[in-house]
Amino acid sequence: MEALHISNSLTRRKEKFQPLNPPFVGMYVCGPTVYSNVHLGNVRTFLTFDIVYRYLQLLNFKVRYVRNITDVGHLTGDTDDGEDKIGKKARLENLEPMEVVQQYTNDFHDVMDLFNILRPSIEPTATGHIVEQIESIKKILANGYAYEVNGSVYFNVRKFSEDHPYGELSGRKIDELMNNTRELDGQSEKRDPLDFALWKAANSSHLMQWPSPWGQGFPGWHLECSVMSTKYLGEKFDIHGGGMDLKFPHHECEIAQNIGATRCDCPVNYWMHGNMLTVNGRKMAKSEGNGFTPEELVTGNHKLLDKGYSPMTVRFFMLMGHYASTLDFSNEALQAAEKGLSKLEKAMETLSKLNPSAGEGTFDVESFENRCRAAMNDDFNTPILIATLFEGVKAINGAAAGLVALRAEDITSLQKTFQSFLREVLGIQSEKGSQEKQSNNSESEALLDLIVTMRTKAKANKDWATADKIRDVLSAYGITIQDSKDGSSWTRN
Repeated sequence: MEALHISNSLTRRKEKFQPLNPPFVGMYVCGPTVYSNVHLGNVRTFLTFDIVYRYLQLLNFKVRYVRNITDVGHLTGDTDDGEDKIGKKARLENLEPMEVVQQYTNDFHDVMDLFNILRPSIEPTATGHIVEQIESIKKILANGYAYEVNGSVYFNVRKFSEDHPYGELSGRKIDELMNNTRELDGQSEKRDPLDFALWKAANSSHLMQWPSPWGQGFPGWHLECSVMSTKYLGEKFDIHGGGMDLKFPHHECEIAQNIGATRCDCPVNYWMHGNMLTVNGRKMAKSEGNGFTPEELVTGNHKLLDKGYSPMTVRFFMLMGHYASTLDFSNEALQAAEKGLSKLEKAMETLSKLNPSAGEGTFDVESFENRCRAAMNDDFNTPILIATLFEGVKAINGAAAGLVALRAEDITSLQKTFQSFLREVLGIQSEKGSQEKQSNNSESEALLDLIVTMRTKAKANKDWATADKIRDVLSAYGITIQDSKDGSSWTRN
């Protein structure tokens, strides 16, 4: 079998994949910040690593896939300013900050499920690792790469760059970075504009804060990923990924923090970054008026859409572009994807009904499977894989027309290859299967609504034993009941 090669963002070349401890693979992907709705850029990023996860499993690697949830109430600016958006929404809606976090987390999971994106092995939260983040800061301070000012702790980029290269991942030179930054205005606590916060002192208005050796505060944005990746994957692990927009400063800062805390010179073997989305050639952004939510794309409720598209059509469309390339949304491209996916589905149905030919087969099924695998071995090249699958479609339709001979074993092998690469690797569910799943979800949600209504009636009748029993049974199945003055509701954990 041809070796798997991955484009490594750190070295800027395609490298043979050699896990540190085969057959185990450690993969960390920067997850969502749960103060805004999931947008299609998020979907594409997590779809990219869903494909990596799926294919590594097909190759019989045992993958520990870690994807974090950013829920700590960080300031949103890369310059350590801005606002805590979780706290802002909590105040506006009179909610606890963790209620805001839970709402967005639930919505995120719903969107991932909609597009058949697998859950990770571990999904840690920043708030669940405050102690570890404080301990990491202590190590960075002890190693001389940070300093404390008025209860805040900052990473000293200039000092770090004297001992280690800073900017390798993004291809930036430390001297150029320093020349391009503005002078400090005298109001900043930082010694240098390039320095970034490891811990920020919090005033009384900041809702999410914790005690530390430096006073009440909260961790900096970059720190959580360094801490959670090393906790669950070790000081050195195989793959770290995210969107292209995270390469600088987030991932660059992660590398500096990891080295600053552990002194491990190469904490990650392979860095992978997914590229951006455009719409009709323009950057997808709310300010441009061309940013689709997943719901708008599926329903067609957007001025730029001719109609709605099924989740599997959208997933298939995204996979028609290589993850490292810019992908352009348009009605024409989505409709082409819809037609292409329909041809694949019809071919699989035709394949299931074919009668085998006698004698020798005229389609080289073994070569077909090898080319499917070779496409994925070439940096997870889903466009080439899809093109190869259409060669299989041509053979299947040819067999149905009596122009191609397929033996019984050929048909079985083709079925296995399409199942492996279309269903398991590309993660394309049949539309029929998706509809049945949605129908089952609707039925289960209606049943849960009925059960919650029964519990509300039990409470009204002061039948506390029944109300508590219903709550406990649902909790055992991962359903949380939320009571308020307006009634009760349920959420999946």
